[in-house]
Amino acid sequence: MNMTEMDASKNDKINLREVLKKYSYHWKLLLLGIIIALTCAFLYLRFATYEYQVSSTILINDKDNDSGSELSVFQDLGLFAGSKTSIETEKGVLKSKTLIERVVRDLGANITYYIKNDIAFKEVYKDDIPFNINFFANESILNKLNTSFSIITKSATKFVLTDSKGNPIKEGSFGERVTGEFGELVITPIAIDNIELGKEILIKISPLEEVAIAFKQRIKITVDNLKSNLLIIKLQDPVKLKARKILDSLVSYYNRDAVEYKSQITRNTDKFINNRIDDISIELTSLDQGVETYKIENKLSNMDSEADLVLASNATLTKQIVELTSQIKLIDYVAKYMKTNKDDLIPGNLGILNEATSQNTLKYNNLLLDRNRLLKGANKENPIIINLNDQITSLRESIDRSLVNTRSSLAISLNEAKLQEYKLNSKISATPKKEREIKDIQRQQQIIETLYLYLLQKREENSISLAVSAKYAKIIDKAYGSSVPVAPRKMIVLIASLLLGILIPTLFIIVKSLFDNRIHAIEDLEGIIDAPVLGDIPSAKTKKSIITFEQKRNNTAAESFRLLRTNVSHALSNINKDANAVFITSTLRNEGKTFIAINLATAMALLDKKVLLIEADIRNPKIADYLKLKKEKGLTDFLTDPSLKELDVIKHNERTKLDIVEAGAIAKSPSEFLSNGRFETLLAYAKNNYDYVIVDTAPVNIATDTLLLGHQADLFVYVVRAKFLDKRMLNIPKKILENKRLANMNILMNDTNYEKRGYDSGYNYGETGAKKPWWIRIFR
Repeated sequence: MNMTEMDASKNDKINLREVLKKYSYHWKLLLLGIIIALTCAFLYLRFATYEYQVSSTILINDKDNDSGSELSVFQDLGLFAGSKTSIETEKGVLKSKTLIERVVRDLGANITYYIKNDIAFKEVYKDDIPFNINFFANESILNKLNTSFSIITKSATKFVLTDSKGNPIKEGSFGERVTGEFGELVITPIAIDNIELGKEILIKISPLEEVAIAFKQRIKITVDNLKSNLLIIKLQDPVKLKARKILDSLVSYYNRDAVEYKSQITRNTDKFINNRIDDISIELTSLDQGVETYKIENKLSNMDSEADLVLASNATLTKQIVELTSQIKLIDYVAKYMKTNKDDLIPGNLGILNEATSQNTLKYNNLLLDRNRLLKGANKENPIIINLNDQITSLRESIDRSLVNTRSSLAISLNEAKLQEYKLNSKISATPKKEREIKDIQRQQQIIETLYLYLLQKREENSISLAVSAKYAKIIDKAYGSSVPVAPRKMIVLIASLLLGILIPTLFIIVKSLFDNRIHAIEDLEGIIDAPVLGDIPSAKTKKSIITFEQKRNNTAAESFRLLRTNVSHALSNINKDANAVFITSTLRNEGKTFIAINLATAMALLDKKVLLIEADIRNPKIADYLKLKKEKGLTDFLTDPSLKELDVIKHNERTKLDIVEAGAIAKSPSEFLSNGRFETLLAYAKNNYDYVIVDTAPVNIATDTLLLGHQADLFVYVVRAKFLDKRMLNIPKKILENKRLANMNILMNDTNYEKRGYDSGYNYGETGAKKPWWIRIFR
C-alpha cells in the first residue's frame, strides 16, 4: 500500500470517528428516546389484547372421484379436467360466507362479552360470564343490530343497564324481562351466592353478516403438503375457547353439507328403482293372471316328458334371450329417464354390462353434484362452473351414444338368438300349439320376474349405501391452541420499540443537521478558510463579561484565554520583535469580539505587562457597559478634537489592571474620522508606550471601518462564533484573506462546545478536588 492510499485510509477513519463523535454528543437524547419507547412498549403490552392461535387439521376424502376410463386420456390435454376433488375448491367452500354465517349464527358469535379488569375491558367467552343472558328479540332483527350496553351489578338481586357512554338505561332485577333497543332480555345469575357487586360486563352486538365477513378474512386455510389432501385451518382470536368452537363447528357444518350433497345421488337412484319396481310389479301381476287364465281356459296342467325334453334342449338359448332382452329393457328405461329428466342425476349401478357406460354415469353424477354445490357460493358465469357444465354436457352425450351403441349390439345378438330359436322350433313342429303359446307367456313372465328380483336387490344395496354415507372431511386434529399468545409478540414489540427509540431521535438529529447551516467547530472551517487558527474559546458558564482568572486555577474559560494569550504572543513574535498591536474583529455583531478583546487584554495584564485596550467599534460601543465604566472622553473625542492629547482619553481600570480608551460619543461619520490620521497617532503612541495594544474593531460585514484600519495592525484576530455564524457567511473572511485586506489574519473560534465535539478540553488537567459521583459525571 502506497502513502497516498494510507493517507486516504486514515482520512476515512478520522471522518468516521468524527461522525461518531458528533452523534455521541446526543446520547442523552437517544437514551431519552429509548426510555420513552420502552415505556410505551411496556404500557402497550400491559393493556394490549392478546390473541391466541387455534388450528385444526382435516383430510379431504376424494377416493370416489377418480376419472372415467373413456375421458381420462383427455386430461393430459387439459380437457375434461377437474373431476378429481380440487383442494383449492374445498378451501373456498370452507371459507364461504354462507358456511361461516351458519357457524356464527349457531354459536351466537356476533354477540361478544367483555369483563372490566382494572381500567380496560377483556373479552371472554359467553360461558365465562357470571350471568345467563337470554334475548327474546326476533333473530332476524337481533342479527342486524349494531349496539352495545353494560351490565353493572348493584346487589344480589338487582342490576343496572348502561349504554356505551355509561348513561343508565334501566334498572332491573335478575330473572325479570328488561326492554331496550336490543329488544327484551332476561338476565339470571349462574351462582346466586357468588355475585360480585359493582362488576361491569360489556355486551356488544354486531351485525351477523359483518361478523361472518370478518371471520372469513381471519380464517386461514393452508395445505399441509402439496402431495396430500391435508388441510390446516387456523384462526387467531383473543378468546381461545371461542376460536376452537368456531373451527370445530365449521368442519362439522362442512361435513354435514358434503354428506347431504353426496346423498342426493343415492336418493335419486332409490326413487328411480322404486318407480320401476312399481311398474314391473303391475306388469308381472298381469302376466301371472294371464298364465292362470290361459291354463284354465285350455285345461292345461304339467308338461309331459316329451315337452320337458324339448324345453330342456332349448334352455340355454332361452336364458340367453332373457338376458339380452333384460339388458335392452334396462337401456330403454335409462334412455327414457335421461330424455325426460335432463338436469337430474342418472341412475347408476343398475347392472348394465357396458363398464364404460357405468363409469361415465358415475363420473356424470359426481360432476353434477359438485356443480350444484358450487352454485350455492358462485354464479353461473364463474369459470369453474362453465368448465363443469362443459364436462357434464360432454359426458351426457357420451352416455347417450354409449347406450345407443350398446342397445344396437344387444339387438343384433337378440335377433341371432331368436333365429336359432326359430330353427330349433322347426325341429319340434310336432309340439302342440297350446304348448308353444304357454311357452311364450311363461318366457315373458320369466323376463319380468328376473328384472323385478334384480331391482329389489339393487334397492337393498342402495339403501345400505345411503345408510353408511362417509364424511367428506375426516378430522385428523380437532381444534386446539397453545396457551402462549401469538400476538402481540412481546420480544418483537420490545425490539421494535428499542429500534424506534433509537431511530426517531437519530432521524431528528440528522434532519436537524441537514437544515443546520451554522458553524459548530474549527473543523467546519477546514477547506474553506486557509488561515492560521489561534484556538477556540469554550462556552462560558457565567454571564459575566470578564473571566475571573484568580478564582479557580482550572477554570476552563480562564485556561482557554491563557492558551490564547500564549498563541497570540507566539504569532506576534513570528512577525517581528516590535509587533504588539492586535486588532480583533468578526463578521457580524454578537459574535463575542468585545468579550474576546476584554479578556485577552486582561490575560495579557496578568503577566505584569502594560496593556492598552482601544474600543475602535465607535458605531456600537460595548466596553463601557461590560466593565460598568462611566462614559467619559474617548476615541471619538480624540479623533474629532485635535487639541486632546493621548493621555486625555486613556483611563486606567483597576479591576482589570488595564488602560482603556473608550469609544466616547457615537460619531455620525465614523469612517471619515478613523481615516483622518488621528487614529494612527494614537496607535503609534500606544505601540511605543505599551507592551500590548488590543483594538476592538467593528464587524467587517457591518461597516468599512475595520478595513480602513487593517494595514495598521500587526496581527488580526478574526472571531467566528460557533452555533451562530452561517457557513455561507464564511465567504466574507475568505475573500478578505485572499485579497489580503487584513494584515496577518488569524482565526479564533468562540463559544465552542467541547463535549459536543466528543473529547475533553484538557483544561481540567491537574485538578485535585474530590471525585464527583458517577451520576454527575454521566450527566455533566
